[in-house]
Amino acid sequence: MATISATGSHREPVTHVIFDMDGLLLDTEKFYTEVQEIILSRYNKTFDWSLKAKMMGKKAIESARIFVEETGLSDSLSAEDFLVEREEMLQKLFPSSELMPGASRLIRHLHAKGIPICVATGSHMRHFVLKTQRHGELFSLMHHVVKGDDPEVKQGKPSPDIFLAAAKRFEGGPMDSCKCLVFEDAPAGVLAAKNAGMSVVMVPDPRLDISYHTSADQVLSSLLDFNPTEWGLPPFDDAKS
Repeated sequence: MATISATGSHREPVTHVIFDMDGLLLDTEKFYTEVQEIILSRYNKTFDWSLKAKMMGKKAIESARIFVEETGLSDSLSAEDFLVEREEMLQKLFPSSELMPGASRLIRHLHAKGIPICVATGSHMRHFVLKTQRHGELFSLMHHVVKGDDPEVKQGKPSPDIFLAAAKRFEGGPMDSCKCLVFEDAPAGVLAAKNAGMSVVMVPDPRLDISYHTSADQVLSSLLDFNPTEWGLPPFDDAKS
């Protein structure tokens, strides 16, 4: 079944679309998991999805503090040292980032139909460049990209800062929040979108506990399952969609 769950039967038509990036457009969350498992194994600890759910979508230093505190490592590993150690490993992995299923199809469709689209990612500029270096043409279709180190993003997700900044930068912005549809995979990102007054489609990792689904307006197992017409957006050209 394509739709895992949905809240509310009536959906207001949207005019603008904002995409998260990590775990939503790009399959990068696995890299964070892999590196954090390696670091924890040195302390004979294991990394689990309840911890990952708390870290996902947040600014790097915020997720680092959660990591060392929740794992009980704060006395032996500072959040800053954790980030330094993680950074070296991540920089080798990020350039191999692959697109998530349905990401290219949806972005190209919305762009071709003249729907304004952008990216709002917690990633800072250096990581963004590494992650997208094989997908520059696709990301060039975005009207703009707001990153986690943008001066206007004072607080990371679940604060609404990044999505409000993204809505402001559309042509003719700021856009009315209720006309913006956000795509997210992380619980913190979903809450950030709702805190910004926007509708949100969640495409979570299947390992994420379903208790995190409740805040989203729609929950899908893949971007391939998204039906634009449900949100007042132009239908896909291929009939089988």
